[in-house]
Amino acid sequence: MISDPYTIRIYVKDGDPEGVRLIDQMNWTGKGIVFPREKWNETKSLPLFDLPGVYILSGFSGEDDDLPTIYIGEGDGIRGRIDSHSKTKDFWAWGIAFVSTNNGLNKSQVQWLEYALVKQATAARRCHLENGNVPQEPTLEDSEKAGTRIFLKEILRILPLAGLRALEIPKAIASPQTKSFASNALTQPSGEPDTIVVPAQKEGFEKVFLGAHSSDRGHLFHAIVGAC
Repeated sequence: MISDPYTIRIYVKDGDPEGVRLIDQMNWTGKGIVFPREKWNETKSLPLFDLPGVYILSGFSGEDDDLPTIYIGEGDGIRGRIDSHSKTKDFWAWGIAFVSTNNGLNKSQVQWLEYALVKQATAARRCHLENGNVPQEPTLEDSEKAGTRIFLKEILRILPLAGLRALEIPKAIASPQTKSFASNALTQPSGEPDTIVVPAQKEGFEKVFLGAHSSDRGHLFHAIVGAC
């Protein structure tokens, strides 16, 4: 199934593509803020961090780690939460936060987003999850949950473009084989086999088979098959 096309707008705040970036898209009230850890002290003054939202901190705990470590959190105002993690958590090198610019997210909704993102990360199995406790799903009205699911969908579409693929569910690149080698061999079309393996001494094989003219190898082949 082909997904609908969409447009993402990225504002590179300092002119550095590896620095602070503000991400949004048309007809969406949300905004993403991507920032390297070393830029946090000069980034945290942005008014966006006063708003309720969710955030993801990402990095590698060790040089030999194949998978990133991530922490997912939420807050009524997320500045204080991230500021605390900048002093107590060593692993993260990048952060990305999501808020609603029209105050469209309340406390229950950001808690639900945290729950859904943790669940997604657990299902994807592409990271080490730093969260000590798995959040429980908060109770939302059906209409409220529907709108929050739309917000989650936009977050998941933005994350890979921000360089975080740890929450993507891996996709199969090939269909699994349903027939064994033996069954495939039994259903091969009739005709001469193109490969056969037989025990042979190296000296005799090189002298008799490899040394034969190509026109004679078919006869030798049938002679070998007949002797098996």
